[in-house]
Amino acid sequence: MDTDGKHGAEELQCLVTGASGYIGGRLVPELLAAGHRVRCLARSPDKLRDHPWAPAAETVRGDVTDAESVEAAMRGVDVAYYLVHSLGSGSGFEDTDRRAARIFAERAHAAGVRRIVYLGGLTPQDVPEKALSPHLRSRAEVGRIFLDAAVPATVLRAAVVIGSGSASFEMLRYLTERLPVMVTPSWVHTRTQPIGVRDVLRYLVGSATMPADVDRAFDIGGPDVLTYREMMCRYSEVAGLRRRIIVPVPVLTPRLSSHWVGLVTPVPASIARPLTESLRHEVVCHEHDIARYVPDPPGRPLPFDEALALALRRVREAQVATRWSSAAIPGAPSDPLPTDPDWAGGSLYQDERELSVEASREALWKVIEGIGGDNGWYSFPLAWAVRGWLDRFVGGVGLRRGRRDAERLRVGDSLDFWRVEEIEPEQLLRLRAEMRLPGLAWLEMYVETGAEGRTRYRQRALFHPRGLLGHAYWWSVSPFHAVVFGGMARNITQAAAKGMSARK
Repeated sequence: MDTDGKHGAEELQCLVTGASGYIGGRLVPELLAAGHRVRCLARSPDKLRDHPWAPAAETVRGDVTDAESVEAAMRGVDVAYYLVHSLGSGSGFEDTDRRAARIFAERAHAAGVRRIVYLGGLTPQDVPEKALSPHLRSRAEVGRIFLDAAVPATVLRAAVVIGSGSASFEMLRYLTERLPVMVTPSWVHTRTQPIGVRDVLRYLVGSATMPADVDRAFDIGGPDVLTYREMMCRYSEVAGLRRRIIVPVPVLTPRLSSHWVGLVTPVPASIARPLTESLRHEVVCHEHDIARYVPDPPGRPLPFDEALALALRRVREAQVATRWSSAAIPGAPSDPLPTDPDWAGGSLYQDERELSVEASREALWKVIEGIGGDNGWYSFPLAWAVRGWLDRFVGGVGLRRGRRDAERLRVGDSLDFWRVEEIEPEQLLRLRAEMRLPGLAWLEMYVETGAEGRTRYRQRALFHPRGLLGHAYWWSVSPFHAVVFGGMARNITQAAAKGMSARK
């Protein structure tokens, strides 16, 4: 993906927060392509190491709520991009966002940063801020904090972002594809102004070289103003589907409709709710002043249908660079693995399996790295499906996140209700559970060589219970481990052997 070349001859030192997220993970290579140097601030730098652009960027450990780490990351920075938010982390997320933005602005000023660039949400005019959804209200407040700060700021305000892997696109895609007849909330009649992710990136990169006296917000959007109903109809046309029948029902509140979206699409209710709440009010651009500083080339911004077609092509060609699930789910466990040196102790349950494999290490690793998503989990599909449904029922992510890439994994990827925590090619795949559990859980798959030179597969499930409920949970599911984990080990080794035979 390109952003139409360089936006200035000057090489700038850029700090990017949120580089493990959907927009941040795409912005870094665009800034590098524009001739800038990039430093990423990340709580877990290892999550960025497998990105294609990682060798060309600097990564430092830190958190936007930690003033010392932000101060260290700001040294020598010309432009600081703020692409994080704590949405979904609990009822106090607005306080967290407010505190983080103030720290970021203060440390940027102290470090002599020339500009802060923030991507926020497009808000409706003539609607009191207190009437906005908590999501939009917090985004607006963060933008205001940056505009009131001493460092000049560019605040970009976007509504629905259309791009392969974006939460808005996935929500639109699955609602339209899975439901030929839809009973929908009244917000399907609300007008909005979607924008293609390519144009969002183009504006973000171009903001780095704005004149020093520019300190303001800009509305950014595509050329089309559409209702959500029109967007679904346009999607069905672009995707070659039959015309969808849409029946609005006014009694579906944002809370209820977010659960409805979470049931039908891979986007969990915790993320769907702010998206649906944002559609209660009309959000359209009231100016296009950004073009004075980041000129639109011919044919840009992209029309809605073209942005859809590009996103669909990326999905079908399995070239999705980042997804909405690239960022860790707020509140997901981040404690050290129980075998790490700094593990604090406590109870630890394990289920370990080991089998010889009539296949090479390469063949076994291919099966392991391809696990999950459409390939499934190689054991008792109904049990995995039920576990996924139960997780969705209690507000978890369930199994529907799938995979970013059908064959390759990288650290930080979401994989159904797991996240890739560690990869050692042809040696180890470690997954951390992001399902709702009364404890912490990991699943490890090893490729080893036995004493006689034969390939061996070793599998280990670990669970650290939280309280009495955690212990009860483990013992209640342990009778099924022979079927689930035992069957998984057998089927993975058999699949590797079959794959080896097919190549002979």
